[in-house]
Amino acid sequence: MTKTQVLVIGLDPNLVDFSTMPDMNAEKVRAGLEADQAKLATLGYEAELCLTDLGDTAPDVVAQKLAEKPFNCVVIGAGIRTIPAYFLLFEQLVNVVHRAAPGARICFNTKPSDTAEAVQRWA
Repeated sequence: MTKTQVLVIGLDPNLVDFSTMPDMNAEKVRAGLEADQAKLATLGYEAELCLTDLGDTAPDVVAQKLAEKPFNCVVIGAGIRTIPAYFLLFEQLVNVVHRAAPGARICFNTKPSDTAEAVQRWA
């Protein structure tokens, strides 16, 4: 049986300014993403992380990743979606996913540690 292929798109935590988020830092974000990637594996999904820059190459990086193989589900992370400075990047990435993976379900997490729940809602 083939596992459901999941792509998790997020900002590289090392590039994010956490000064307005006192309870978060790059290490916590990365740990949350990696823990949820492992959780997805135990649930029978094959998840890959696609961490991007703040917008210069992000659409191209995501398009290239989506061209590597078919993904059943694509998660666009809360860091891209909820921080107002990245609104245009979010819009670009939604359109990249729509073009490159039209059959994939798109879902959204609310924090690095609830990605598995977002995937389970749609995959």
